[in-house]
This record gives sequence, structure tokens and C-alpha cells, in this order.
Amino acid sequence: MTKHVYVAREADENGEIHYSDHEHETWSILIKRQKEAIKGRACEEYLKGIEILDFPEDRIPRWQDINEKLEKATGWGVEPVAAVIPALDFFNLLANKKFPAASFIRIREELDYLEEPDLFHELFGHCPLLTNQAYADFMERYAKVALKVSAKQRNQLFRLFWFTIEFGLIKTSEGLKIFGGGILSSFEETLYALESKVPERQPLEPLTALRTPFRIDIKQPVYFILENINQLYSVLDDEIFNLMDKAKELGDFPPKFEPKPKKKNLENKESGYAY
Repeated sequence: MTKHVYVAREADENGEIHYSDHEHETWSILIKRQKEAIKGRACEEYLKGIEILDFPEDRIPRWQDINEKLEKATGWGVEPVAAVIPALDFFNLLANKKFPAASFIRIREELDYLEEPDLFHELFGHCPLLTNQAYADFMERYAKVALKVSAKQRNQLFRLFWFTIEFGLIKTSEGLKIFGGGILSSFEETLYALESKVPERQPLEPLTALRTPFRIDIKQPVYFILENINQLYSVLDDEIFNLMDKAKELGDFPPKFEPKPKKKNLENKESGYAY
């Protein structure tokens, strides 16, 4: 079966990105299903963001509308991009409070999973938490740290992003809730991350996360748990550079997954970041 090739959608002279009725219907299917899935499972900070952004269910939201609401909440915005962009472009956007987001939506044949992030993943998975100041500050701080280190160190540092922003869980008075956008935008992983007995779940220790390999194309075998959202501030404190050196010295933990065929890399590489 030939893999579908996604192409970034370009804005017109007025800054509008136009989508077909079929694409709007795809958004409607995804958001209605996912809103049901996250009930009782998503963290409070995310749910507050959903209320603020107030995504329409019958059509893909206008990018300008999202930007107005994010700007008012935390001073952030969202920037339509190709799915995978050069790493330095990715970090420069984040450092300037612009979240890079793919501008296409998945095809129906890949409704449940696609390796490339689409606009549903970006907008529904990440943008609600960008209305939270601690989350937004972490994004900015993460980018500024990444711009100071080598390409190899950026790949290592990306593991912290992966295990918090993409696939983190968070402790609450009502038990574990979902924090990561990679889970919150995935129907299957929303159920799996909290309710399956297969994956490991452990408190977030930055050194441990820095030494933990991952694969982008499977349900995660391990999830890290934030004590609370303010823990993000300490994840990238002044000790992060020492922790990265320590992680390199100690080496990676053995992978908790089967190796993937050599056709594609296991992790995002310096040529571009998809998340």
C-alpha cells in the first residue's frame, strides 16, 4: 500500500487557510470522538484550555481565532508549518512564543494513527495547554535551552519534551490524569495510557527520562508522571546541563520495545522535529 504524502496547506493573501468539506467532516469526527474519550481522563489544566479555545465541532477552527485566544491567555500564538521542519526553525519559533503546527489534517484511512503530526494533534492536543502559563513558560524555556546546545544534545533533550509535553501523565487529587498532547489527541492511547496494565508508569525524574529511549510509532511502554504542573519549572532549571552530561556518562537504559526495522529512525533527528 502506498503511503499517503501530506502537503502543508498555504494561507491565502488574507492569512486564511481553506479546507474542503471532507476535511471539515474529518475534524468533526475526530473532535467529537476525542471529547468523549478524554472525559474523566484529561487533566484540569487541559480542560480549562478546551473551554478557553472553544473549538467548533463542525469545522476546522480558524487559525486567527486560536491566535487571538492564545495571545490573550499567555501571549502565545500558533504558526502553520509543514509537518516536519528543521530543528532550529522549530526551536526559534518556540523561543518566540509561536507554536509550530502542521496545517494539514489526516486522511480517513489514517484516522486512528499517523506518524506525522497533523493539525488535529497540534490544535486539539497541544494548544489548550498553551493557555496555561506554566506550560507556556516551559515551552519557551525548553526552546531557549535547546538553542544553546549541540545537535546531539538537542536529540537527548527532546526526550524530556517527549515524556512530558507529548506523553506525560500528571498526579491529581482524583488520581492520574493525562497531560501529554500525544495522548490527548489519540483515541486509543487515551484509554491505554491510564487503564492498560501493559505500560510502566513512574514519577518523572529528569535524569531517568534523559536516559530512556522511545519509539514514535507505538503505544508508549513507559509513561512519566508529573507531581503537578509547576514541576515543569524545575525540569529545566540550572542543573539541566549537568544532568545531560550525567545521562551521557551513564548511557541509555535498555529499550523497553522491540527494535524497529532500519527503514526509519526511532527518534526525531536533527534534520527536523515533528512535534
